Amino acid sequence: MDNGAQQPHPFFARLARFVDHMSGDFLGGPRVLKFAWVINFQKGATALWVAFLMWYFRDTSVQAWVYLGLHGTYGIAWLMKDTVFPDPNWQKRITFGGALNALIFVLGPYWIFPFLLISGIADGASLPWLTLAIAVHTLGLAIMLVADAQKFYTLRYKRGLITDGMFRFMRHPNYLGEMMVYGSYALVVWHWLPWLILAAIWGLLFQTNMRMKEASMARYPEWDQYKARTGMVLPKIM
Repeated sequence: MDNGAQQPHPFFARLARFVDHMSGDFLGGPRVLKFAWVINFQKGATALWVAFLMWYFRDTSVQAWVYLGLHGTYGIAWLMKDTVFPDPNWQKRITFGGALNALIFVLGPYWIFPFLLISGIADGASLPWLTLAIAVHTLGLAIMLVADAQKFYTLRYKRGLITDGMFRFMRHPNYLGEMMVYGSYALVVWHWLPWLILAAIWGLLFQTNMRMKEASMARYPEWDQYKARTGMVLPKIM
């Protein structure tokens, strides 16, 4: 038995409605596209985009190859994840205007990262920092995939609050993994603009999604105790 969902902060509630409209209903018309198709297109085409930039700018630097390997592999891993355990949130139908908005304003800025690096605007990280980026990317991808798999298969057989496994110490490990993955790309590029883009996405979009999710999860009786002993994206130290 639950206690009823709590109301999220008005700012995040309004922002969630705005994002939902801009990415789902913008310009109106038939909802013929799945949101997942738009996301998969951008993720899957990233390796081709990076390879094109390397060809166009004649860049065969270590940093460019590392970036291609990391971001390109992530795109493939995402497509595998969507095939094996798809996220129900991405299965909703959206308009063509919503798809265009998602590509330009949410997913598109990620493609600025390799452009900065491969065009020569950014110098790229040195070898020690590249090593750190690879390590952070590997751990982040593992955290994201394991957390999403646990959530998918747990909720398939048992609805309710997930408080064990990857969710034992933090409430949103999948977001932590995603942040580590994209943070590693910003580290490889070694420029301030990717961090500014990530700050906007993490501070607005990710924060809104997590707040809305937590408002929904608060309907479970064990929520208060679970929230008290866990962090949002990092384990609580004390």
